[in-house]
Amino acid sequence: MSAALRSSRVETLRFRDGRLELIDQRVLPREFVYLGYESAAEVAEGIRSMVVRGAPAIGCAAAYGVALEALRLADASRVAHARGMAAAFDVLAQSRPTAVNLFWALARMKAVFEPLAGSASGAELAERLLAEAHDISREDIANNRKLGEHGAALLGDGFTVLTHCNAGALATAGHGTALGVIRSAVEAGKRISVFADETRPFLQGARLTAWELAEDGIPVTLITDNMAGHFMSRGEIQAVIVGADRVAKNGDVANKIGTYMVAVLAARHEIPFYVAAPISTIDPETASGQDIPIEERNSEEVTSIAGQRFAPLGISARHPAFDVTPAALVTGLITERGVVRSPNSEKIAALLASRS
Repeated sequence: MSAALRSSRVETLRFRDGRLELIDQRVLPREFVYLGYESAAEVAEGIRSMVVRGAPAIGCAAAYGVALEALRLADASRVAHARGMAAAFDVLAQSRPTAVNLFWALARMKAVFEPLAGSASGAELAERLLAEAHDISREDIANNRKLGEHGAALLGDGFTVLTHCNAGALATAGHGTALGVIRSAVEAGKRISVFADETRPFLQGARLTAWELAEDGIPVTLITDNMAGHFMSRGEIQAVIVGADRVAKNGDVANKIGTYMVAVLAARHEIPFYVAAPISTIDPETASGQDIPIEERNSEEVTSIAGQRFAPLGISARHPAFDVTPAALVTGLITERGVVRSPNSEKIAALLASRS
């Protein structure tokens, strides 16, 4: 392994001294700080305000949010404990609507909580829930490693890869999805360079992806979102790899706003467009991309950068945080169980039914 790859070992979230600590991704790369959380409501606000973001990381944080609430209520009466835990699940479920890993993680935590709720002590419940949260976090890193190995085989030595938004270690418990593929390819000895879209309006590409890759010593060139087609037309990009916040039953993909535009450009230039996502990001209950809820964030994020307004006062602006890329534009879905080429309902169902 390279002497770099430092950021892939950065703990996006960690549990220390009875509280969850999250890297504040809103202030990267100017500052590198952890913020502490001790209740479900606090974690929900951290998710909502994008202290932590990226579907897998959101799921891990939510799991710890449930465990924190159980710790906080360990000595409460049964009635107060039941009410408090119900409120914890509710507030976390409402924190971000698009990232399906959030609901997947909460379902896992409920599967541990509900059978024990009427019989176990508050301390025992807290212990079991914390152990499950730890398992979810460890499994995420392991799955990203497997996913990265499968995806690395798709990249040739000397490839330049375009990515959009941040699907790296910061978006997961570690290693990353889209950037995990790139990291795994580099670890395998391949020479890989990256074009990173800046990803307006929240600039996750410019602030986070570029930072991660630079920390790892992987060559990265930052471009604005409207430059991708230019570099594709000049033959300077050999593959596109992005992450996902939800994959529908038919293979449609919701990811950061602007991903659909990149997929259309890739199809026009016959460049493979890969989506890297763990199985937990696939939602078999959502039939197609039309059924995926799209979060719309504050329009001030469009009219301002870092709190400095640049647009005229009085104008309207909109910020849908995600868009949907139809499955027909996806060359392959990279998961910990392998690569699904040209994903569709039948292939997704077979993937979910498989065990490896």
